[in-house]
Formats: sequence, structure tokens, C-alpha cells
Amino acid sequence: MAGVDKRADFEDLLPVMAIKLGGEGLINELCNGFQLLMDKDRGVITMESLKRNAAFLGLQDLSEDELAGMVKEGWSFDGDGALNQMEFCVLMFRLSPELMQESRFWLEEELKGYGF
Repeated sequence: MAGVDKRADFEDLLPVMAIKLGGEGLINELCNGFQLLMDKDRGVITMESLKRNAAFLGLQDLSEDELAGMVKEGWSFDGDGALNQMEFCVLMFRLSPELMQESRFWLEEELKGYGF
């Protein structure tokens, strides 16, 4: 249950960060988060580096299965078993439905201008 609560906290926090930091600031913070979690030798987030560094982001209460699920969800791009920086940032946005809905709204609004 603790993992579910942590994820809900994150989903509520990311849109607030986007508003307060703006687009560039949010991306910088996501990059900083990636740096905290990555395996320094490989330059990617592995299951081992996520377990080792999870406490930096308040994820220490997540089970190994929950952490593995987070990493596996982000592996969908290239299936290499690790998250590069782009995959990590995409995963963070995917975990925030509010940001995804807002992005979808603005995309649809922009497409209306082109007759779609």
C-alpha cells in the first residue's frame, strides 16, 4: 500500500512543479532526479541503482516488485533493461495523468488551428 500512496503523492506533485518551475525548470529537475538514480558507471538507471538510490526520492518504502515495475514500465522504448535519461523523463510524465491530460488538451487546441 505504501507504494500506491507514494505514486499518488508524485502524481499530485509533478503538475505543481511544472507550474512553479516552468517547462525548462521541470526538465532540469527531472534530469537532476535521473542523475541521483542512475548507475554512475553505466549512465543509465538499472534495477540495482534504483534500489540503491530510491531513498533520495522518498521511495525507500516501495517493495522490490514495485521498483521493478517502475523500471519495466520505462523499458518499453528499447527493451535494454535500463532507463536512459529520455526514457526516465517520459516515464515521469506518464506517471502523472494530470500533466498528460493538460498536454493532450493543448495538442488538440493546436491541431484545431490546422483544421484537425
